[in-house]
Amino acid sequence: HMMRFQLFLSLWSVTSSWCIKKICKVAKTKSKKTLATPGVKNIVLVDGVRTPFLQSGTIYANLMPHDLARAALQGLLNRTGLPKDAVDYIVYGTVIQEVKTSNVAREAALGAGFSDKTPAHTVTMACISSNQAMTTAVGLIAAGQCDAVIAGGVEFMSDVPIRHSRKMRKTMLSLNKAKTLGARLSLLGSIRLAHLAPELPAVAEFSTAETMGHSADRLAAAFGVSRLEQDEFALRSHMLAKKAQDSGLLSDVISFKVPGKDIVSKDNGIRPSTMEQMAKLKPAFIKPHGTVTAANSSFLTDGASAVLIMSEEKALAMGYKPKAYLRDFVYVSQDPKDQLLLGPTYATPKVLEKSGLTLNDIDVFEFHEAFAGQIMANLKAMESDWFAQTYMGRKTKVGAPPMEKFNSWGGSLSLGHPFAATGCRLVTTVAHRLQKEGGQYGLVAACAAGGQGHAMVIEAYPQ
Repeated sequence: HMMRFQLFLSLWSVTSSWCIKKICKVAKTKSKKTLATPGVKNIVLVDGVRTPFLQSGTIYANLMPHDLARAALQGLLNRTGLPKDAVDYIVYGTVIQEVKTSNVAREAALGAGFSDKTPAHTVTMACISSNQAMTTAVGLIAAGQCDAVIAGGVEFMSDVPIRHSRKMRKTMLSLNKAKTLGARLSLLGSIRLAHLAPELPAVAEFSTAETMGHSADRLAAAFGVSRLEQDEFALRSHMLAKKAQDSGLLSDVISFKVPGKDIVSKDNGIRPSTMEQMAKLKPAFIKPHGTVTAANSSFLTDGASAVLIMSEEKALAMGYKPKAYLRDFVYVSQDPKDQLLLGPTYATPKVLEKSGLTLNDIDVFEFHEAFAGQIMANLKAMESDWFAQTYMGRKTKVGAPPMEKFNSWGGSLSLGHPFAATGCRLVTTVAHRLQKEGGQYGLVAACAAGGQGHAMVIEAYPQ
């Protein structure tokens, strides 16, 4: 009996040890901790859509920004079946403002058929304007002010405001106030040919007067990013975007009937090329030795996006199956001269620490691709202990995202970059990739003019 008992104990010990190891292994691979915080509202992304992103001056050329924003709002309503009166608030981002629709969120909302009782406001933060719109929505819900908010972004580069010169504007304003014919004639007589020269807008820093492309070129040079590396990354973006488009993965894109034109249902800037063709292009900003070209930069784009953000409680009560939780986020700000486009490098470690995660915990990365040189410089900075210690006050580097998890459905270089609409595209893409790939955590990061940046952690909603 004693021998049988000892044999039983021995077998039980081996078996239980094996079981515990298997359970631990499954637990380790199948599930990570959730970022839910006791006593804090869970805020969810229910769904997100966007109009096709089109190269400026093409099919959208005769529209206005609020037309695109309205189309995105209507597309979101159609996709979700959301009753318009269930929306408590609407926030839209935009960068280059159309003066006729200065609060484009309000005009788009009214045009889309929302009640005139639904408040709407517009935010601007350069290329992270719709990121700001989304986090504003998160704040409204977290504060208990709202349960359902639509956030979005729109940019319309086909028609940007071109102003008269300052002297001409002053003369015209004075003419408007002049009470006598003599005063008017005197003012008209003061106009010179030089006064008629227009002021053209430029994607340039006000504080440094440097164009963003020029900054990107200097940044690439500072981090030793070659022309070859930039062209290779741009080609990768276009090839992955083409593959995703052909495979039907870009499901956030809605069809849009352009008045007087055909129905548009695809982004039109995705153009895989060859390294040989790309190598023929001349530098676009620093001539003749620069490395930034039209082929490895994002192009001028028209487009709009919209996402439905709700408290989890409200979403479930309305019968929705959310796509993702919106978790921790940060905004960062650096020197706009030498570190204009390094937002992701600064924001990524901060948001990871805030979440209690490491880079290895992230399954999906979606970074905004302003320029291939900017992305490559960020990846090199993130891999540098020296940069972390010298500029960021950190002991060690955060590490660069593994490329197999990075922008795997294309990015701004290929899909297009309507400045204020990109943030919502990034977040919606993370949610869709997490669903498709079975991951738990995604990370969005983006740079913006003014030396600013943003990062957010997104957690997959349990399937």
